[in-house]
Amino acid sequence: MSGSTPTDVDTPFWMALEAGHLELQRCAACKTWHWPAVVHCRSCGSFDQEWLRVPLKGTVFTWTRTHHPFPGTGGLKTPFVTALVTIEATPVQLMGILEGDQEGLTIEARVTGRVLAGSESTSGKPAIRWRLDR
Repeated sequence: MSGSTPTDVDTPFWMALEAGHLELQRCAACKTWHWPAVVHCRSCGSFDQEWLRVPLKGTVFTWTRTHHPFPGTGGLKTPFVTALVTIEATPVQLMGILEGDQEGLTIEARVTGRVLAGSESTSGKPAIRWRLDR
């Protein structure tokens, strides 16, 4: 995988993003979702974990607008919004940059994501970009 250094535990997450979709880890025994990825379930202790493909859809948990560039934001035009999104049907929250029109951006706003391929501006790692649902 170009430019990233996943652990053995989260490799499926990064491989799925590189393939253009999202997969998250869930305990096969008790169905508890995990992020960050784990070796064994925090709830029941099972080592039987599965990776499930989930839609890149969710609701904004919180967000922040950044007005000044800082190291690592070279490809982003300021100001930009970073959103922490609760993934639909899971308690998992993932961060990403909000693209497009920001009118209507509120806590609990519905968003749809896409995977941005790894590039120089993302240090070679795939990244999630969110867009407000209309």
